[in-house]
Amino acid sequence: MLRYTLLRILRALITVTLIVSLAFVILRLSGDPAIIILGPEAPPEAYAAFRTNWGLDQPIWIQYLKYFGAVSQGDLGNSMRDGRSALQVVGERVPLTLAITIPALFLKILIGLPAGICAALYRNTYIDRLIMTVSVMGFTVPSFVLGLVLALIFAVKLGWLPSGGSDTWQHAILPILTMGLIGAAVIARFTRSAMLEVLGQPYIRSASAKGLVWREVVTSHALPNAAIPTLTIVGFMVGSLVAGAVVVESVFSWPGVGRLLVTAVANRDLAVVQVILLFIGFTMVFANLTVDLLYGWVDPRLRTKQLQAGS
Repeated sequence: MLRYTLLRILRALITVTLIVSLAFVILRLSGDPAIIILGPEAPPEAYAAFRTNWGLDQPIWIQYLKYFGAVSQGDLGNSMRDGRSALQVVGERVPLTLAITIPALFLKILIGLPAGICAALYRNTYIDRLIMTVSVMGFTVPSFVLGLVLALIFAVKLGWLPSGGSDTWQHAILPILTMGLIGAAVIARFTRSAMLEVLGQPYIRSASAKGLVWREVVTSHALPNAAIPTLTIVGFMVGSLVAGAVVVESVFSWPGVGRLLVTAVANRDLAVVQVILLFIGFTMVFANLTVDLLYGWVDPRLRTKQLQAGS
């Protein structure tokens, strides 16, 4: 188990390094922060001083080495907009993002899991068709479209909820509903497929033939074996909590990390963008690593296969 864990941690670190490296190069090739921040009418001397001050006049490989040297010492850089620590700028927005993404995650699970299980148990009935129709609609509709529709209904037409901002807890309802409903549709589809595959296995028929109550067959045999595929999609959603909020936060003017990312990219605030991408990368990698370790704990056969593949 130790070797399995160390192998996954090593792969996680390599993945995060590649993410940050790719973002570093793309950001510096996508535009000149001096022109974006100082404006097109600034004198050439101001551009030159800005680039020198932030080290942008050096070759990109030197900037890269200096950046990773600073990161290894815990220095993630400062914002080019106001000079504050980029980590502080991002850290101020994290609680607001978690305030909508964590409730949305619970909403996805609370709706998606029972819906998927119900659709599988009532396969090819009107219940199954209804759940899958709604699920397909939720899966295919973009989050910004669903967000705008919800805002039109509950904010504009009915006037029950605010359409944007973060002043009160009511402002969080529409972003949570938008992310929760779309995620629930995805979980429902995966759960249904996993349950149908398990319900068709011989050991399920054998358990039923032994006289076990169907409810016991489902809870004791089907659900545990269908957990791994469902665990995969839930783990992915945990890892993409921040990344998945980018569009929704922009739609509802929610001042979280996602909206900050859009603003920082537009302003070429390199250090802030890199901190956010580093945070997103660590979150996704940590979630995937946790899921991988849970795989090995739930089913030791998977751990053995991973070890054989890595040897």
